[in-house]
Amino acid sequence: MTRYCLALDLVDDEKLIAEYEHWHKAENGWPEIKKSILDAHITAMEIYRTGNRLFMIMDTSDDFSFDEKAKADAENPKVQEWEKLMWKFQQPLAWAKEGEKWILMNKIFELKA
Repeated sequence: MTRYCLALDLVDDEKLIAEYEHWHKAENGWPEIKKSILDAHITAMEIYRTGNRLFMIMDTSDDFSFDEKAKADAENPKVQEWEKLMWKFQQPLAWAKEGEKWILMNKIFELKA
């Protein structure tokens, strides 16, 4: 298993943030999106928010590939529809490259018992 942590900002607007959270409640999530995540060998995913900053924690199997996930997403019309909807709420971090959304974070500390 590999764990990845990523960050992204939301548009700093209370109504848009509330709507974004609405879409991410289990009962409002699209089953096709959940399937695309699981099919990519992502075994667990959590998203946390503080203010308008999001943090995603993703656990993956050894078969996971960011490139393969991106390719599968590009070929999936439902994922493209979801991504278009999410851009209403999301904004790239200041240091993101053109077209980048979620930015991979670097681990700088770890404590193990």
